[in-house]
Amino acid sequence: MALSSVPLEETPDQLGAYPRLSDDQLGALAAVGEQQSVAPGDVLFKEGDEDYDFLVILDGKVAMVQDGESGEQLIAVHGPRRFLGELGLLVGQPAFFTAKVVEPGDVLRVPIERLRERVGDDPAFGDLVLRAFLQRRSILIGLGAGLRIIGSCYSAGTRRLLEFVARNRLPHRWLDLEEDTDAERLLTRLGVRTDETPIVLLGDALLRNPSNAALARALGLSFPARRRDIADLVVVGAGPAGLAAAVYGASEGLTTIGLDGVAVGGQAATSARIENYLGFPSGLSGPELAERARIQAQKFGATLTVPGEVTSLGRHDGHYVVEIDQGPPIEASTVIVATGVRYRRLPVPGIDRFEGASVFHAATIMEARVCAGDPVAVIGGGNSAGQAALFLSRHASGVRLIVREPDLSQNMSRYLIDRIERTPEIEVLLNAEVRSVEGEKSLEAITVEDNPSGERRRIEGRALFVFIGAQPHSGWLGNALALDKKGFVLTGPAAARAAGEPRDCMLLETSRPGVLAAGDVRSGSIKRVASAVGEGAMAVRLVHEHFAAVARRPGQ
Repeated sequence: MALSSVPLEETPDQLGAYPRLSDDQLGALAAVGEQQSVAPGDVLFKEGDEDYDFLVILDGKVAMVQDGESGEQLIAVHGPRRFLGELGLLVGQPAFFTAKVVEPGDVLRVPIERLRERVGDDPAFGDLVLRAFLQRRSILIGLGAGLRIIGSCYSAGTRRLLEFVARNRLPHRWLDLEEDTDAERLLTRLGVRTDETPIVLLGDALLRNPSNAALARALGLSFPARRRDIADLVVVGAGPAGLAAAVYGASEGLTTIGLDGVAVGGQAATSARIENYLGFPSGLSGPELAERARIQAQKFGATLTVPGEVTSLGRHDGHYVVEIDQGPPIEASTVIVATGVRYRRLPVPGIDRFEGASVFHAATIMEARVCAGDPVAVIGGGNSAGQAALFLSRHASGVRLIVREPDLSQNMSRYLIDRIERTPEIEVLLNAEVRSVEGEKSLEAITVEDNPSGERRRIEGRALFVFIGAQPHSGWLGNALALDKKGFVLTGPAAARAAGEPRDCMLLETSRPGVLAAGDVRSGSIKRVASAVGEGAMAVRLVHEHFAAVARRPGQ
């Protein structure tokens, strides 16, 4: 749609996404920014730009637009006292849309470093900006703005990329070569053969069948450069425990590197709403918790790298060596293992071909957009499944919650059960399991068996959400640390006994001195977000105790 055909009224504010700055806030920014006159048609930054400023509109209007297959598409219109940008500006990602002037006026350019200083000096202003940027990221995701992924639904590469961008909450839209006629025309225009797909487009950049690491580098999520010195602390895993460790480690002066092979936030980031986290009586979304923690860790100087798939833990010349897939190894004085757990896959024949396209292990706005208005099924009887069912009931035409146990109360919190029972859009099937899936290009139906009677029932469903428990993500450790029979990392006295060493082992310390474990991967941990955050913070305290025990200061 051409901008000339769009009314130029400002887009109304939505949950704090488009606030206006006060006189005091404008004055403080003017002291560190530069005023610039702009005219209609001027592009302040464009989709794909990696280096752009925080911009405040003083006079005139600016439109946020994205390039579409049928021309420019409008996202929002901003007027005086509003600021531009979204979450990517704070975390070093390229722009996912273009800012174009539609009415003449003036803007204030504030370099990103000056913005960070203002955010640090004025917490109220910082919260205003962060809340707006988080909301704008959700809006972009809901609109399908940002990256364009073009590939076949039958392609494993396409499914891999879709899962990666979804887990990392990157705005995107998928053009299926099997369904979308625009996709084939676009490939022809770009001179791309079908055997070179999937491709990723952002602005002028075109990536042919990129690996997750290559896509991450293009989006500013690259590996850290090979360090000449020894890091004080490497945190493996960026779920709640790992993010807490990164925040506390960096804030207490430790040179801290955080690594995760998939995405920041871990399993918590796959939850649309965490309702029992202390201090948030109305709940907190998992993605918001992850993004806030990421920004907080980077604020204190921690380096967070995704994907940074750690493949092994070794020892060299008195230091620990963390080996990374497709990246340089990192040496560190101490290590915190916070790799959490990975959801189990449903053992049903043929389900693999739907993974990432219509079978999911997360329920956020990304997945809800895929199945909006369609019937869906959720498998599982724990809190994750309950939260997913409630969230999806606001988007899908109906939700079947399939539970193997005879009673929801066996694994689900009471507050969730009460809400599910009051939600007419959710049908609960107890004592039931999925036996088969149907569909050609995407999921069409599932067959559910009632375990007591053996009776089978065909249920239509355009998407399947699987939450059937998890297993520790500890295989990469090999024999480096002592594990319990289920693969969880042993800590404390149990770790010392397993190692057969006559030494006092700190509460979260593993069978190797200076290597600690925190969160869900630790044997005996409480599988809750709050306890994981607490363990991550505690682990950093124990890192300092380790340095004291070996009579060494951080940085030496």
